[in-house]
Amino acid sequence: MNRPSSPLSRRAFLRGTGVSLALPFLDAMWPHKAAAAAAASPKRMVAVCTSLGIYGPAFFPTQAGRDYVATEYLDLMKEHRNDFTVFSGLSHPDQSGADGHSSEMTWLTSARHPGLGGFRNTISLDQYVAEKIGVETRYPSLTLGTNNVSQSYTRSGVMIPAETRPSVVFAKLFTNGSQWEVQQQMRKLKDGRSIMDTVREEAKRFGSRVGSSDREKLDEYFTSVREMEVRLAKQEEWVQKPKPVIDAKAPSDIAENADIIGRMQLLFELVPLALQTDSTRLITILVQGRGDVPPVPGVSIDHHNLSHHGQDPEKIRQLELVEKAEMNACNKLLGALKQKKEGDKCLLDNTMVLFGSNLGNANSHDWRNLPVLLAGGGFQHGQHVARDAKDNTPLCNLYVQMLQRMGIEGDSFGTSSAASVPGFA
Repeated sequence: MNRPSSPLSRRAFLRGTGVSLALPFLDAMWPHKAAAAAAASPKRMVAVCTSLGIYGPAFFPTQAGRDYVATEYLDLMKEHRNDFTVFSGLSHPDQSGADGHSSEMTWLTSARHPGLGGFRNTISLDQYVAEKIGVETRYPSLTLGTNNVSQSYTRSGVMIPAETRPSVVFAKLFTNGSQWEVQQQMRKLKDGRSIMDTVREEAKRFGSRVGSSDREKLDEYFTSVREMEVRLAKQEEWVQKPKPVIDAKAPSDIAENADIIGRMQLLFELVPLALQTDSTRLITILVQGRGDVPPVPGVSIDHHNLSHHGQDPEKIRQLELVEKAEMNACNKLLGALKQKKEGDKCLLDNTMVLFGSNLGNANSHDWRNLPVLLAGGGFQHGQHVARDAKDNTPLCNLYVQMLQRMGIEGDSFGTSSAASVPGFA
């Protein structure tokens, strides 16, 4: 296999007018093959919170351990069963706050009594890590969401606003230069012209310098970039198209904002690109429930109302349709991370994906017994770790384990009571 005499920089870019396209990790970026096998790839963390809960009976298995019977939701992710662990009996203590949804402010911080008089939030898990390793990447962290609200808080307790527009995140990752150059590149994107058109010649020259396995990785990566461009361009087309005129009173819902599943999926598709290029190692995504009807087939009631179902069978049926779409999006994200190779491992092996909610039972605004799923990161997965559903284990015990996996020394975070969740390693 042909390789340059000296390793390529891990910060290698292909450049064009208004474009700086970061490259994924390649074999040629290691000193030699033995080092490639021995050296550790960067560790990453992705945290996804769905603020209107996850319907417990469809999520939590009734059996603990590795032989649990998959529930309705977990069955949607059966192809990755050995890549994730389901937790029950975890929560943050003292989450009674200003209202039933205040705990969405503290899912990654664990600060007590959110929103009440004198409340001041604490640093979130992702920002705590960003303080330690954020200088190693172009962006210390990416804070994303389906609304401007996020789950990321600075050490002084200030929320970092979420970026909701995938096109802006894409531009952050791949467009560079003056404002005019960036605008020109985005205009080309809308016209169907790829970033790859701008860097094509340099890509060809670069490809001739690396081995066949690296060329395959580059082809896969360039294809992913192009596919993302096409989806973003289509999304932009819908924004520009005139809407049909009808002789009826306009509904209070705004369709584009209501489509939290579609927006969630687009944000998820950016995650592998951001991580694979080492643009960042920390991503948070808040999927914030809304008071309008999501465009999911079979759903006719607004999402917030569905979460407060009052045990109404029809509301539960529709709620499950919305949440199944969310679980399918999570399943697709794990699959995309699993497909990306890094040396003899995949991107998921080096990436922890935390998926869950700040509400254990949204119907009653109960913040105990939170639905939590942790995938990837090199843990021993494939089980249901069941803690006491009434006397919960602090969720921050799991956060400490995640911090340690990120290479952050310490045995406490937030309201942790120990440095691990018993039964999980």
